[in-house]
Amino acid sequence: MAAEMYVGQQVRVCCLKDRVGSEISKKLGQVGVVSDMRVVDGKGIGLIVRFNDQSQTWFFPEELEPAFKLN
Repeated sequence: MAAEMYVGQQVRVCCLKDRVGSEISKKLGQVGVVSDMRVVDGKGIGLIVRFNDQSQTWFFPEELEPAFKLN
C-alpha cells in the first residue's frame, strides 16, 4: 500500500507500473516534489511531480515513496 502523499512533499520514483518512454524511465530513482494531484483513469489519483530539471510528469501513488523517512 502506498504511503499518503501531499503537495509539497519530496518523493522518490521507486517503480513504474506501465511501460513508458525513455524520458519517464530516466526518472526512476530520482527525487522530485509533488506539485499537484489529478484524477486519472476516471477514478484514481495521480500525483504530478516536478524534478530539479523543471520537468514534470504524473505518477500513480504506488510508484512513489517518501524521499525521506522519519524513524
